[in-house]
Amino acid sequence: MAEAAKLWDKGFKVDEKIDKFTVGHDREMDLYLSQYDIMGTMAHITMLSEQGLLPKEDLAVLIPELKALYAEAKAGRFTIEDGIEDVHSQVELMLTRKLGDLGKKVHTGRSRNDQVMVDLKLFGRAEIEKTVRKMESVFEVLQRKSEEYKDIIIPGYTHLQVAMPSSFGMWFGAYAESLTDDMQMMRAAWNVTNQNPLGAAAGYGSSAPINRTRTTELLGFDDLNYNSVYAQMGRGKTERIIAFAYASVAETIGRLAFDGCLYTSQNFGFIHLPDSLTTGSSIMPHKKNPDVFELIRAHCNKIQGVSNSIRLITGNLPSGYFRDMQIIKEVWIPLFEEMNDCLDIVAYAVENMEVRDNIMEDPKYKLAYTVEEVNHLVAEGMPFRDAYKKVGLDVQAGQFEFHGTLNHTHEGSIGNLCNDKVKAKMDAILSGFTFDKVQQAVDRLTK
Repeated sequence: MAEAAKLWDKGFKVDEKIDKFTVGHDREMDLYLSQYDIMGTMAHITMLSEQGLLPKEDLAVLIPELKALYAEAKAGRFTIEDGIEDVHSQVELMLTRKLGDLGKKVHTGRSRNDQVMVDLKLFGRAEIEKTVRKMESVFEVLQRKSEEYKDIIIPGYTHLQVAMPSSFGMWFGAYAESLTDDMQMMRAAWNVTNQNPLGAAAGYGSSAPINRTRTTELLGFDDLNYNSVYAQMGRGKTERIIAFAYASVAETIGRLAFDGCLYTSQNFGFIHLPDSLTTGSSIMPHKKNPDVFELIRAHCNKIQGVSNSIRLITGNLPSGYFRDMQIIKEVWIPLFEEMNDCLDIVAYAVENMEVRDNIMEDPKYKLAYTVEEVNHLVAEGMPFRDAYKKVGLDVQAGQFEFHGTLNHTHEGSIGNLCNDKVKAKMDAILSGFTFDKVQQAVDRLTK
């Protein structure tokens, strides 16, 4: 059986304490990358064979073995042994144990630097697709609720003071449209991520006559990171851009959660969560707490800090590779599951929340109609400034009454939500993701 030696082993022993510190949490983090590392290796050796750098008979032996490893990794059965630094070392070790010296040929023309970069890009684009699908689900729930409750009026607020009439249709619809802008950010992150760094090696290319365009095709990337130095500099930058896009989503979802906390409180009472979606107090028998929204808010605030954490790790680095970048995995990889869980839960909570009707009948919301009264007077011929002053004096005197009817017709108002236009906007953004192309490439390579 092959020794579990390091890929860079030159015959000297590293201090055990130093080894433990430098490996850190890489084994745990690299398990998330295992299927993508194997996929990248399959593309790389296919290209090597086509370039005459690996005999075809060797490729014919290596590919089935890698496909078997890929299936194990995808099923969550891949492990990284104690004493092995990372996923790259584990894959090569397993090939060498099974196939002997043939397993040592897979690294020609690449470095662990470009290897981990391609792993992170393949992982990142797969996770972006999962999140985009969940964002679609939240968007659809919000749009459906917006249409269902478009005629139920609620007060709108500025400075947390009663301002003007709004509606549940506007409230739900606002968060749906916010997700379209967040989806634009995800699209940008996808475009950055879906570029191939493989072949940049340690950041300066290789004298081996490799074909980087071919691995780009095999892995379903849309384009290359052409400059080898920049491909290396993209480590950390790519993760930060993705994290920034996720921060945008988190801001929307966190703000919705805050509204949920506010609107379920007795002082507002606009919406009601079924008992099964609330938690209780250990001392106050009456309490039904919106913990689900509070935790979503906290998770989303945490997610918004990830991009800054990455920036702090990479912010003072010159060009070239540095081991600092290893730590990025620890703050970046958990981001995806955390965001996806929040999206799942917020979709469930919004789907099951109940809204209150006749909210505006409460006298404390009477002043929400002052602007409506001003516009009513203007329509009858009074100059706006005079109408504004009259209504203001009526309010001060405690004599304000609204004499008109609520009639909003412009685009995006209570009476004209334009949800169909927002849906068309979202569909146009979604059409720019090349998910199908990627899946076809992955299937051709791995099946």
